Amino acid sequence: MPPAEQERALQNDPGFRRLPPALQQQLRQRLRHFSGLPPQQQLRMLNRMETWEHLTPEQKYQARQIFGQIRALPPGRQRAVGTAIHDLRGMPPEQREQIIDSERFRSVFSDQEREMMRGATRLPLAPAEEAGPQE
Repeated sequence: MPPAEQERALQNDPGFRRLPPALQQQLRQRLRHFSGLPPQQQLRMLNRMETWEHLTPEQKYQARQIFGQIRALPPGRQRAVGTAIHDLRGMPPEQREQIIDSERFRSVFSDQEREMMRGATRLPLAPAEEAGPQE
């Protein structure tokens, strides 16, 4: 649907009209932002949303906890852990565990960082992307 039609559909939705004006404005801005993204990025976002919908409440809680811990790391460590998670997600579970427990990973990552990786790679998330780590 073209952006103008999307916005009209939003305006005509009774649930949307019942929302407070500030929230309506925020949702309009999100819609405009999403509509301005390249199609491939829109598809990745939709795939992530679809995956999230199918997680159990416990899995959602675990994901929030793990990715909250990662966001609390300094930026350089966030990138290193994110890159490792991205790489690990492309491997079979047994190989992931071997690498996370390897001497190389123990020398580069703290025990806490390796536990974050272990938790993140066990979640049934959307497939890893070629472009690099996610937010």
